[in-house]
Amino acid sequence: MIWITEAKALAGYCLHIRFSDGTEGQVDLRTFVFDDHRAIVAELRDPAVFSSIRVESDTVVWDNGFDLAPEFLYQQAHARSLA
Repeated sequence: MIWITEAKALAGYCLHIRFSDGTEGQVDLRTFVFDDHRAIVAELRDPAVFSSIRVESDTVVWDNGFDLAPEFLYQQAHARSLA
């Protein structure tokens, strides 16, 4: 199982993430944030809210309680590095 050890919000709704296997990469969540119509995700459209991330329970969690599975973020980070 992979988990997140560090995360930092970047401009443009991106995250820089370090994973438990030592790899790191960027994840672009702009499309996800703007295409998902759930209220909890829509709150992340505010750059201040998007920037309010922390690593908790082995993944990224926002102050509003939303989180994403570390496996999803790992896949996204590695897909971007292959592009």
